[in-house]
Amino acid sequence: MGTTKVLFVVSAADRWTLKDGKVHPSGFWGEELAVPHKVFTQAGWETAIATPGGKPPTLDRLSMSFTAGRPSKIREVARYLDSIQAELDNPESLESIDPDEFDVVFYPGGHGPMEDLAFDPVSGALLTRVLRSGKPLALLCHGPAAALAAENEDGSWPFAGYRMTALSNAEEKLNSFGWKAAWLLEDRLREYGAEYAKARLPLLPFMVVDRNVYTGQNPASSERLAEQLVADMNPAMYRSAS
Repeated sequence: MGTTKVLFVVSAADRWTLKDGKVHPSGFWGEELAVPHKVFTQAGWETAIATPGGKPPTLDRLSMSFTAGRPSKIREVARYLDSIQAELDNPESLESIDPDEFDVVFYPGGHGPMEDLAFDPVSGALLTRVLRSGKPLALLCHGPAAALAAENEDGSWPFAGYRMTALSNAEEKLNSFGWKAAWLLEDRLREYGAEYAKARLPLLPFMVVDRNVYTGQNPASSERLAEQLVADMNPAMYRSAS
């Protein structure tokens, strides 16, 4: 069996447009890319990063601030992102990606996906194809916004009826600017036909697996989501722990 290959599909947006037309600086959330990337790399997986147009992704500076978690955790994330900076600076173009070349597809969040991937037909087509393939497809926090761009030939939504999680309305509104959102991801997933689930309390780690779709609710779910993927793809590594 060859090396497991995982594709990170990362937003190329550097902003999130609010309902009043104002722009909030954004991008990808540091922990949501760094932690899974580290877990996969330590498992011996081969990683690739792709963005719309091959544009280097923008790190949401808020994800590196004191409000994003423990200082030690933020420093750890910063160090890891520095170690993969060359990969981040030279992403592949999403338009050139053949999903059949990868074993796992992973979408980290940040508000960036609410701006671009939620409306990106290339990403939407990739998601539809991976969903049908049965290969593990993981979307974290705001990453599930990308699923909104997926569409079947008959116009229906491929993820309808799937149990999924994503950042909750309550968690979104913990940010002062979250109250100004043009739309909320929890609401939109429900409207499209997902069976939305969330943790009993905000900010706690929570993940859902339904068939080949893996979703995590928030940044705190990053490690659990990544480790579940590794456990399911490389079960021999975890037999001694069971």
